[in-house]
Amino acid sequence: MDIVFYTRKKCSLCVDAKNILEILQNDYPINIVEKDIDTNEEWTEKYGLMIPVIEIDGEIIQSGLVDLFVLEEKIKSKLL
Repeated sequence: MDIVFYTRKKCSLCVDAKNILEILQNDYPINIVEKDIDTNEEWTEKYGLMIPVIEIDGEIIQSGLVDLFVLEEKIKSKLL
């Protein structure tokens, strides 16, 4: 399963979210597709105030402060 991770440089919440995704990647068959919003004007406009943003199947699962347990439950439900 692909998880799209919208991020940007110098974002401490993004670093925390990436660590959570990498932890979950050890237990679930997920592929992290990282997208730096500063490389795309549309992403910057859409997600600039929300990052980090985690999206699965076109649905925003979490943004801002990412919670490991909430994200894990969502991943589990998508894998079933």
